[in-house]
Amino acid sequence: QVQLVESGGGLVQAGGSLRLSCAASGRTFSMAAMGWFRQAPEKEREYVAAITWSGGSGGTTYYAGSVKGRFTISRDNAKNTVYLQMNSLKPEDTAVYYCAGTRLVWDLSQASRYDYWGQGTQVTVSS
Repeated sequence: QVQLVESGGGLVQAGGSLRLSCAASGRTFSMAAMGWFRQAPEKEREYVAAITWSGGSGGTTYYAGSVKGRFTISRDNAKNTVYLQMNSLKPEDTAVYYCAGTRLVWDLSQASRYDYWGQGTQVTVSS
C-alpha cells in the first residue's frame, strides 16, 4: 500500500550534519503522520521525531529529548518526502535510521502506532 525508502545516511565527524530523506510512494494520502526511529547495535529501537499536518501547513512536530534542538523534521507533501536534518551530531547518534508512516495522530513516539516502515539508512558519527 505504501512504500518508504530512506537515503542520506553516511559517515560524519562529531559536530557535523546530515540530512536524511524518506521518499514515499503508493497510497501516501492515507498517512496522517510520519516518524523517524533509530536502532543502534544491541539496543532497542528508539523514537527520534514525528510530524503531522495538524497545527499548520508545515505540520506539527515532535522530538525526543535527546535530539531536541539538534534535529529538525519536515515534510514536502508535493514530493511525498519527509526529511530529518541532523545537526551537532554526536557519536551516540550512530544507528540505523528508519522512517515510518501511520494513519493515526496520537502517541506518535510509539513504534507500534506505525503501519509502514522503510528499509533504514546507516548513520555513523565518529568521535
